[in-house]
Amino acid sequence: MSTLLPPAEALALTSLIATTQKGIASRVLARTAGGNVTLFAFDAGQELTEHSSPFDALVMVLDGELTLTIGGNGVSAPSGSITLMPADVPHGVHAGEPSRMLLIMLREPGAA
Repeated sequence: MSTLLPPAEALALTSLIATTQKGIASRVLARTAGGNVTLFAFDAGQELTEHSSPFDALVMVLDGELTLTIGGNGVSAPSGSITLMPADVPHGVHAGEPSRMLLIMLREPGAA
């Protein structure tokens, strides 16, 4: 496993990344053949435009509130929620307020 976190230490997720003014920050926390774990911080009004991925992904909202668009449907994702974004389905993320999320990409064994 490739990780940028110290072993055997409990860390507050919200302390690992800060919101940047009018921007989006991201930090990869771990990377394996089975997937990635990435922390994101969005300023109000920022978004990841609609795109698709060949892998399932879980979005865990740590604080703030995000609007996810998944397959053309809007999903309100408040703080403390988790949402599955299925593989090969177009999705996007919009932050109406400063927000942080944890993105967990899930790769199938043998997938590219």
